[in-house]
Amino acid sequence: MQTHALQISVFGLAWRQGWRDFRAGELRLLMVAVMLAVAALTAVGFFASRLEAALARDAGALLGGDAVVASDKPPLPAFAERARALGLQQATSTSFPSMARALDEQGGEARLVSVKAVSSSYPLRGQLRLRDRADGPVLTVAAAPEPGTVWVEAGVLDTLQIHLGDKLLLGDQRFTITRVVVQEPDRGSGFLGFSPRVLMRDSDLAATGLIQPASRVTYRLMVAANGNRGAADTGVREFLRWADAQVADGKLRGVRTESLESGRPEMQQTLDRAKRFLNLVALLAALLAAVAVAIAARDYAQRHLDDCAMLRVLGTPQRAMAGAYALSLGVVGLIASVGGVALGFAVHFVFVSLLAGLLDAQLPPATAMPALFGLGVGMTLLVAFGLPPVLQLARVPPLRVIRRDLGQPRAASAGVLIAGTAGFAALLVAASSDLRMGLLAVGGFAAAVAVFAVLAWLAVWLLRRLVPQAGAPRWLGLATRQLAARPALVVLQVSALAVGLLALMLLVLLRTDLISAWRAATPADAPNRFVINLQPEQGEAFQAALKAAGVARYDWYPMIRGRLVAINGAAVAPGRYTDDRAQRLVEREFNLSHAAQMPAHNLLASGAWVPDQADGLSVEDGLATTLSLKLGDSLTFDIAGIQKTGRITSLRKVDWGSMRVNFFVMFPLARMDDVPLSYISAFRAPDTPGFDRALARQFPNLTNVDLSASLAQVQKVLDQVIRAVEFLFGFTLAAGLVVLFAAVSATRESRAREYAVMRAVGAGSRLLRQVQRAELLGVGALAGLLAAVAALVVGGVLARQVFEFSWAPSPWVPMFGAVAGALLALAAGWWGLREVLRRPVMDTLRRAAD
Repeated sequence: MQTHALQISVFGLAWRQGWRDFRAGELRLLMVAVMLAVAALTAVGFFASRLEAALARDAGALLGGDAVVASDKPPLPAFAERARALGLQQATSTSFPSMARALDEQGGEARLVSVKAVSSSYPLRGQLRLRDRADGPVLTVAAAPEPGTVWVEAGVLDTLQIHLGDKLLLGDQRFTITRVVVQEPDRGSGFLGFSPRVLMRDSDLAATGLIQPASRVTYRLMVAANGNRGAADTGVREFLRWADAQVADGKLRGVRTESLESGRPEMQQTLDRAKRFLNLVALLAALLAAVAVAIAARDYAQRHLDDCAMLRVLGTPQRAMAGAYALSLGVVGLIASVGGVALGFAVHFVFVSLLAGLLDAQLPPATAMPALFGLGVGMTLLVAFGLPPVLQLARVPPLRVIRRDLGQPRAASAGVLIAGTAGFAALLVAASSDLRMGLLAVGGFAAAVAVFAVLAWLAVWLLRRLVPQAGAPRWLGLATRQLAARPALVVLQVSALAVGLLALMLLVLLRTDLISAWRAATPADAPNRFVINLQPEQGEAFQAALKAAGVARYDWYPMIRGRLVAINGAAVAPGRYTDDRAQRLVEREFNLSHAAQMPAHNLLASGAWVPDQADGLSVEDGLATTLSLKLGDSLTFDIAGIQKTGRITSLRKVDWGSMRVNFFVMFPLARMDDVPLSYISAFRAPDTPGFDRALARQFPNLTNVDLSASLAQVQKVLDQVIRAVEFLFGFTLAAGLVVLFAAVSATRESRAREYAVMRAVGAGSRLLRQVQRAELLGVGALAGLLAAVAALVVGGVLARQVFEFSWAPSPWVPMFGAVAGALLALAAGWWGLREVLRRPVMDTLRRAAD
């Protein structure tokens, strides 16, 4: 008898099948998983792209011009002439530290300030925000102070106990304070950036007599194009090229061009770290979504086996079935991806409200690139993990309508699995914006899944042999047989639960350890005073004064000024390096120090710190990387005409944002009596009124830098970033719960048949509930234990390699993980499997017969 395949419309079949499954809720889990992954990634993507666009747009305002040439000597006329020839506007500034004083009749108090003398055309880009009176409105201007007047930050007025309209002494001149500086565009960073600003006209500078031959001064020549093209202007680009060529010749020591990264590194570092945190959380959500999609797709395919067998009996071609399922799944994925993009776009406004204050500017509108990337991730997620099991439905044999054991879904082919997983992993690594973090997160999860599967199989094997069938409680024996009878499903369930719990535990550990460590770098009681220029003979008296004021903890280190003159016997010159930072480092003097013991707030990266090693040197590892230094290299420093040579015996990790005293290079010696030195101290000042004034009177030569405002700003930024990270945690928590629910629900139908048979032979509902609880608790506890151990390993690697924090988690984490896994699995099982135990006896018998 000749048979003919039915002429089936693929689009019609896809529409009917997809609409029916959607209304029945069978695609709900797939859609939720995809939507969560796309929303998490696009929310971070939208915010990061807008933030980067704002940085590029405002780079000129942050620098005070489109391009800047900075030097420690007055700028050569050639630079100004070149800018003039290119038709660029020019402005100059001269910055240096100095002591400002109030008049004697107003108390005569003194305060370290950062003086900036500017030309009349300052600023070329950006605007100053000022107040005409202490409680007045903020005025926005683009101008310089009038001759004979100064504008000061509020800290100057508060410390000197003076007001607007009063006189301020700078060197040999008196100036009238006319305005309060709220914000200046090119505030910059660095040690002197912590001192309150005094802004004056450059024509008044010579009369003050403040700049002497040995003064440490920074001169800046700012140039800007006449239009709004900024750094993209042809003249600006030509000026930068010419200036870089002049600096690269090696004849101009101490001259450099500035960019956003070099001019505002503290802003760049803060934003980079914030984006790394957010990207890591988004990666976890996407990885969890992949697991949820794979489980949900397999469950979906399992439920449609009988339908597809009947379609085959009716003559539906395999190609039509495969096309219909692929088309319907693609449409579902596209709808879920578009929904995820829309949700991510809405969520990113929360990040804007939480973090946009870091730039204090309006962010540019979002671009389409994050949306396109989100759509790509969503569709890749479906194709890589959802499509392979669903396409197997087209191969279900017609004989399954008689023999139910035929046509069970099989594991996807190795080629399909590897290609899909590799594509999805590549997208996640690209989305991470940090290659190391992306590889560690994706690779760590991939390795964890493999280890989880192997250990789960071993656990089933041991369970079958260790739990006796005779003498054990009836519920325990039944639960053991149930698990041993389906080892593949147990491995799948334990692995999926463990992956979900791994992400959830990583989140908990990130919040409690990584974020806590970040806060610990600048704790609430972090030092807010840096005191320099203390002479050795003043050491005992100064420390006694601190103790008398109640300051028990403080940093106290000798400080030595030295210039690096040779590496391994070869003279050092800027032309030896192509990196801008390396060139600047070898041109400047280093702050060196010595101590018998390594500072407790530094971490040993490599080598060994040997106390009192005569020729030893300890170098900060970032400096070693920049200057291409390694253990065993010899460095020669010129210290006030004295040559000191040492060999690098250790490398240290230093957190420059810790508000502690740190040094690039240290000698591991208790004493160095043959070199000139002073002392530096860092401490938290007591709330005692007049403490700083009393200290200045007792030690008039010291320089006291107040970091209170900067410390408060750093802690505010941390609060903003942490709130944003915790907000995004919600997506990952939701994705983790979806995985838990999917993993437990994946065995619903097989459990239903097994329970039906047991109920048919007389098992009561109470016994079946006991068996179900035992299975769920056992599987959950095993998954939680494995996840906790993996979370410790992955979290430790991320902490050290990506976020550079010390990692000291609680030893009780594995136990807590096992308990949490058991309870979460029990809760997910109660929600996902409650219907199985509530089915009527006749219904369960009928389903078992089918």
